[in-house]
Amino acid sequence: MTVARHVLVTGAAGGVGAACAAAFGANGDHVTGVDARAEQLEALMARLASEHGVRTAAEVLDLADPECGAVVARAAERLGPVDVLVNAAGIYPATPLADMTAAAWDRVQQVNVRAPVLLTVAFAAQGRGGAVVNISSGAATRARPGAAHYCTSKAALEMATKACAVELASSGIRVNAVAPGFITVDSPVNPVTDAYRDAVSRNPLGRPGEAHEVAAAALWLASDAASFTTGAVLRVDGGATAGTTDLPLHHDHATPLQVGGELAS
Repeated sequence: MTVARHVLVTGAAGGVGAACAAAFGANGDHVTGVDARAEQLEALMARLASEHGVRTAAEVLDLADPECGAVVARAAERLGPVDVLVNAAGIYPATPLADMTAAAWDRVQQVNVRAPVLLTVAFAAQGRGGAVVNISSGAATRARPGAAHYCTSKAALEMATKACAVELASSGIRVNAVAPGFITVDSPVNPVTDAYRDAVSRNPLGRPGEAHEVAAAALWLASDAASFTTGAVLRVDGGATAGTTDLPLHHDHATPLQVGGELAS
């Protein structure tokens, strides 16, 4: 019989975070959702409890708070020690470099990098093993206009994933990341234009991803099936990192193979 775990998911009120919370709930795990959007968060937690018979709790929190790590202890008081931490919260405002301010830069780093690290520190302070899954992005390896703060934050999150994996391995804690490509979500917090959606969702599989596909990767990384996996970044991006199908052949006809001065047939 599988023992239900306690999973804490940030950004759980919508998008990938909500999909992760739903996937773990459907798996029979108890879920604490963390988000700044109280109404949506509480509604989702109530639905998961009703549909799956699991225990849930809602923690309303702005993750830019430097004391955000305290939410781990609060969650443990309500539903027991946290077994899995999923850092899914993230913000990606559009800010051209000419308009960048210290406040705009700092808030993205606080929510996207500092909060996952502080929550991981608090998770480890429980003194037990477990798994941490960070949600990164293809932006960690590819810059784009208006997203210098966001791309930098995701590159930093991937390095923080590796650093935490190394330091926490001896504590029995695995730390990994999922890096999605463009995912179809209806987000009032992080809206995108149709033109941006069409451009960024090009990949070899020819379609945007779905939030549940990212959640499935997070569920696997947090499972015993991934027991020998830590410090990894799993790219769930339709093949976008592998390459592009948008380019034509670099020559207008097939080039024969030349071997030792002779043309091979």
